[in-house]
Amino acid sequence: MLELEIPGFGTVRAEHLVSDFTGTLSVDGKLLSGVEEQLAALAKSLKIHVVTSDTLGVVRSEMKGLPCVLHILSGTDHDLQKEEYVKKLDPGKVIAIGNGKNDRRMLKAARIGIAVSGSEGCAVDALLNADIHVRSAGEGLDLLMHPNRVKATLRY
Repeated sequence: MLELEIPGFGTVRAEHLVSDFTGTLSVDGKLLSGVEEQLAALAKSLKIHVVTSDTLGVVRSEMKGLPCVLHILSGTDHDLQKEEYVKKLDPGKVIAIGNGKNDRRMLKAARIGIAVSGSEGCAVDALLNADIHVRSAGEGLDLLMHPNRVKATLRY
């Protein structure tokens, strides 16, 4: 569990990290450098979930061996499916990270939503529904590895 007392924002008792894959943890379907190590470290305190549309069909091979629950979406309304996934976990115990328009609802539903602007960009709707904006997934994951940074960003 990641526990923080953030003045003005409240108490955060996160048990889950829910992340998008395409454009968030990866670029052009390849896992970003350093992300594997960060996820392994974070898995000691948070249950990691990768919830993805898997646009390029490579998430299984790229995430193989990593300590995470992999959930590949099907059908339509992936934004609603991601939000429902977070709600089933208990949104108050979730930190979500994503970059796409289909991440906007999960970012808003989560206790803390982190929008990523990586090489594949960030949808404005994702940005507007997040609590924190970072330039890369590595930066977002690093925030969670150094939780006082989250506290400094979200306090008011």
